[in-house]
Amino acid sequence: MYNANLNVSYLFGLSITMKDGINRITGNVHNIDHITEHDIYLLKEGSHYRLYDKLGAHIINNGKDNGAAFAVWAPNAERVSVTGDFNGWNSESHALYARQDGSGIWEGFISGISGGDIYKYHIHSKYNNFRAEKGDPFAFYWEQPPKTASVVWNLHYEWNDSEWITNRNQHNSLNSPFSVYEVHLGSWRRVMKRENEFLTYREIAHELADYVKEMEFTHVELLPVTEHPFYGSWGYQTTGYFAPTSRYGSPQDFMYLVDYLHQNGIGVILDWVPSHFPSDGHGLAYFDGTHLYEHADPKMGFHPEWKSYIFNYSRNEVRAFLISSAIFWIEKYHIDALRVDAVASMLYLDYARKEGEWIPNKYGGHENLDAINLIKRLNEAVYISNPDVQMIAEESTSWPMVSRPTSIGGLGFGMKWNMGWMHDILKYFSKDPVYRKSHHKELTFSIWYAFSENFLLPLSHDEVVHGKGSLIGKMPGDEWQRHANLRILFGYMFAHPGKKLLFMGGEFAQLKEWDHDESLEWSNLQYPLHKGIQNWVKDLNRFYKKETALYGSDFAEDGFEWIDFNDCEHSIISFIRKDKDTDDIVLLVCNATPVPRHNYNVGVPSGGFWKETLNSDAEMYGGSGCGNFGGIQAVKKAAHGRAYSLSLTLPPLGILFFKNSN
Repeated sequence: MYNANLNVSYLFGLSITMKDGINRITGNVHNIDHITEHDIYLLKEGSHYRLYDKLGAHIINNGKDNGAAFAVWAPNAERVSVTGDFNGWNSESHALYARQDGSGIWEGFISGISGGDIYKYHIHSKYNNFRAEKGDPFAFYWEQPPKTASVVWNLHYEWNDSEWITNRNQHNSLNSPFSVYEVHLGSWRRVMKRENEFLTYREIAHELADYVKEMEFTHVELLPVTEHPFYGSWGYQTTGYFAPTSRYGSPQDFMYLVDYLHQNGIGVILDWVPSHFPSDGHGLAYFDGTHLYEHADPKMGFHPEWKSYIFNYSRNEVRAFLISSAIFWIEKYHIDALRVDAVASMLYLDYARKEGEWIPNKYGGHENLDAINLIKRLNEAVYISNPDVQMIAEESTSWPMVSRPTSIGGLGFGMKWNMGWMHDILKYFSKDPVYRKSHHKELTFSIWYAFSENFLLPLSHDEVVHGKGSLIGKMPGDEWQRHANLRILFGYMFAHPGKKLLFMGGEFAQLKEWDHDESLEWSNLQYPLHKGIQNWVKDLNRFYKKETALYGSDFAEDGFEWIDFNDCEHSIISFIRKDKDTDDIVLLVCNATPVPRHNYNVGVPSGGFWKETLNSDAEMYGGSGCGNFGGIQAVKKAAHGRAYSLSLTLPPLGILFFKNSN
């Protein structure tokens, strides 16, 4: 009855009746030319970057055909059928047909299918008699885990963020302020009266927007919302590259969240994972009885640390799949930036592998040439089609020119996480102040390479998990000193060249290590020291967004100027941030010891009155109130190679911000 070589419009005329009434659609599968020859051409060369418009399940109601078109890439299948709640999960009733163009695509139209119908692909491979029920790689919606079926869905939504989209470049450009609040949706805030349940996308939209506006962050970064079977992976083990997780609601509910944040002037960054995927049986792994999406050789196709599969970046169809996913989130969900996870694991063939566990490239090196090609094409495709978004690399090595254009040999990202700064600064601030003079370079070294890339400074979720404790827990001393150290850390981050990112809970000094199964410790805010940290972060954000000197020349050497980085004996540094296009200047002075310093001379570039605009030791932040009474007059006395100087009182474990009011 089944003939894979039969290329006709109607393959089946089956009519199945079932006593329990589950089946409501006959086995009527036909072709409606949903996929064109040009689509196949682009797919084969790996340059079809909107495959989500063709593959997967698409509802069609045009008066003539009312149902859904299905298409799936499974070149090594002997037979593919659609099973679901509409046919009682009968793998014999609705078989797709194989295109005769060498594409490996199976397709067909099933009448009567509508939004909300649950389905999988039943795949019978040509090899090893492999049979499996697979979710749709291009599904727009999935059942709520632990269920694993795909859901037929229409993505229609009436957006209300046109003002944001029109002006997005003003918020997203490299010379705009970027202060990112990193959030895990399932644990930011929970509904205790509903037995610790998640907030839905729509519920969190209003609470998160209100909070982020109050705290003056510019962007929210969401840990992966792409559908994932294991909640404890935080989304980093993705199965649904075209679907937001159904744990918090429908696709339209997630659109509402993005839309509402945009309406409140808040950008949305999505954590996106093209580096690996899980081995769950309903997912991409061994999809058609062969290693289709993953590399067949485990030395290249299996990640030893994460126990997950690595994409075969040499396959054109896989490259098109991944680039299509990236563009999908930007164009269908109005995402403003993608933070690309684990880029280092993609770049190096020997990443997390011992000698003999990896295969060199054709030149004998350890660079993954296929992954490099994918990354470059990915960034080019995104920036060409959407020049007002950003691509941000989480890349932890010294790979050169990560955030430089591909035209000059770079990888083409817009920004790169500065993991070196993060490691050095946390190591420095974890030291008892008495030992800091011996570790002074950990405070200053990052400036020497600060302009080699377009850096974003992360204090992310990775720093507060797996036994690392909370940020406040890393700080030395008694309770007051720990909070004072944390205030310096945040102040230094906002003063340092580069964009900013802070993981949720850090902004009010959460005491416990982050737990994805619990809400943040919002009750901490009843205590003055925690409330003081929150006030400090809020004022840092406000001042940062106001002062172009702190963001306008983040990636230019002439936007930074040391005053003194040599006073390691007192653990004091001072420097200037400036905007190369204006005369705006901000002076920063940091004292990383618990000893107040009086009459401490700091050279400045001009005379006049220097206003103390921020002081981390102010009482409203939980400090001791030591400072300079709102500012100080410069005197014509040379210091640090400058004609004028300030005689300052430096608070214990404090950082000061000054502006020349002339």
